[in-house]
Amino acid sequence: MMNASAQPLIRLEGLTKVFYTDEVETHALAGIHLELRQGEYVAIAGPSGCGKSTLLSLLGLLDSPTEGGYWLNEKPVAELSLAERTRIRNQEIGFIFQNFNLIGDLSVFENVELPLTYRGMAAAERRERVGEALDKVGMGHRAKHLPSQLSGGQQQRVAVARALVGRPLILLADEPTGNLDSKNGEAVMELLRELHQDGATVCMVTHDTRYAKHAERAIHLFDGRIVEETKAGEAVEVG
Repeated sequence: MMNASAQPLIRLEGLTKVFYTDEVETHALAGIHLELRQGEYVAIAGPSGCGKSTLLSLLGLLDSPTEGGYWLNEKPVAELSLAERTRIRNQEIGFIFQNFNLIGDLSVFENVELPLTYRGMAAAERRERVGEALDKVGMGHRAKHLPSQLSGGQQQRVAVARALVGRPLILLADEPTGNLDSKNGEAVMELLRELHQDGATVCMVTHDTRYAKHAERAIHLFDGRIVEETKAGEAVEVG
């Protein structure tokens, strides 16, 4: 559930992203203003090519804006060093991707453990954290399996556990149901809803309006701009 917070966890002001290729300018995002508070569940919705994944890449510090400001937990992202950006990606942001991004020759346990290994965390604490995360997504019984021995829905649950295991400030999910059938897609959406109810802050990109409705708030993008905001049951035009 959303917690009252004086300062937003994420604040974007006039965020713009332009890609330059062969003397052609592509304006992927134009003048994005957005605030996301701790404990919120927000969907970024819109058709293919509208800038959703570009926005998520900026939120996840995987890319930098062309113009505009981004504050994460009250820190201006533009002032962060490469080392600080790497640390934040590892410790404060949990990523869930459409194609799972699991490592094929590592077990389920080892895949979930990997972000903690990069931190240099002690083995006993890693085991405890991984066990908790896998139990939370209902995959504790598959810890020794390889990704190839799992269904798509099970692989996405493991990917959610890997995102959770570091106890991040925010979960960023990029089309988490994109490679799943409708039944498994709904199951993953239910899992994200449960994690949000347990206090997680979730920001999800989706082109599917059915899944956007799972969030408390949906930000609708079109041609790189926010054109509408939908809150639990009501639509508000914002541009």
